[in-house]
Amino acid sequence: MPRGIKAARSDIDTSQVDGNASPEIKHRMLGALQSMRRSTGKPSSSLENKIASRLQLTEASTLSKTEEPEKFEGRVVIQVIVDEELLNVDQNMHGGCTAMIIDMHMRSCSTMPIYVLGASTSGHGEFGVSQSLNIVYHSPALLGDKLRVVSTTLALGSRALSSRCEVWNVTRHRLVASAVHIKMVPSKPKASGSAKL
Repeated sequence: MPRGIKAARSDIDTSQVDGNASPEIKHRMLGALQSMRRSTGKPSSSLENKIASRLQLTEASTLSKTEEPEKFEGRVVIQVIVDEELLNVDQNMHGGCTAMIIDMHMRSCSTMPIYVLGASTSGHGEFGVSQSLNIVYHSPALLGDKLRVVSTTLALGSRALSSRCEVWNVTRHRLVASAVHIKMVPSKPKASGSAKL
């Protein structure tokens, strides 16, 4: 089991999550989202945990790539409603909040399809650490707007992992942001006692 994913709780209901990922994979992903909400036994006041508490996992799948049908891609869809805590002074969703939804470590929208594909095809899902996150903002999201975050894998190598993410405004039928996230699997620390610079 990857670092950061605890054993899934038995009271988590996966029936509301569409897609062909196994119930176990859906269970672990829902468990990761829920663990942010109650990692200390009470709701955390960190912005990351507050945003994570708003995310609703709606799909987890492994699909044939359209361009290369013999290859597979992970696909995850998450929904969130823009509320007051996500707004900037102009009453639009803050770009930093959009970026956090895309990039929140293992619970992020762009990381989940990487985990789904790895766990579905090799039995080992990986999260990695961020190397690069490129975001293009296309249009604002307003208070009460329902967002649909669609993330798919681009490539999964032994060290390099990449995904793309599109944040769609369901309420206003427009693209809010798109991103490409490059991650890597860090090497294991060596046993030597001193670090070299």
